[in-house]
Amino acid sequence: MSTYSKLILCCVLVFAFAPPALSQKNVRQRKEVIDAIRACNRFKTLLAENLDFDRAFEATFVRSAARRREIAITEGEFDSDKVASVDTATLVDAFKSRMEFLFLSMPLFSPETDEMAATFFPPKFKEAMKRDPPEGASEFASYAAKLRRDVVEFREHLDRLAQQYPNVAERIREFKRDFAKRIEAPEQQVKPLTAYSRGHVLGLKEQYYQIGEYAVIREGREMRIIGIRFFSRLF
Repeated sequence: MSTYSKLILCCVLVFAFAPPALSQKNVRQRKEVIDAIRACNRFKTLLAENLDFDRAFEATFVRSAARRREIAITEGEFDSDKVASVDTATLVDAFKSRMEFLFLSMPLFSPETDEMAATFFPPKFKEAMKRDPPEGASEFASYAAKLRRDVVEFREHLDRLAQQYPNVAERIREFKRDFAKRIEAPEQQVKPLTAYSRGHVLGLKEQYYQIGEYAVIREGREMRIIGIRFFSRLF
């Protein structure tokens, strides 16, 4: 099973067994927590509008180029040694394309029949899902460009399916509706954590907040996302 296939399987499992949103109680949360929850809900709202991961990422994830690079390496599951000479912009672009492709494909998960599966994911897009990063850094720019084309073509494919099949349109509406459900402040007081375990995004003693599936840090005056648990490896 390819890395990308494992990623999709992880997402299916998380969405199938994720607990419902936590209910709001009269627990006083620090302002950072409230702002962190607001950042997470903004991500959910933006992505649910049109499954545009790029837009939601730019609006809510950290702006630091160094942190973005580490997020891309870790969550894109790129070999840090192999991409050491790849520029940060190209690396982050490839990561965002992979994630957007993933979110666009989510409404089509678990087709009821083999015939439906073939319609949802024809060979061209099955191949795109299995496409692994190149071995050489010199080929990475071409790889990133292919990923961008994959996203454009799969979005067009999804739009055509939605126009042709009412059940696909309903799948998309249901996915967007479920994803957009707001995170509410939990009953227990949320405290900052350290030792973030996802790659080298944070130093050992740097603080972050875990808001449901989302890891959030303070960046300047804003709370910004650094990771989402169902992206890969259930982190």
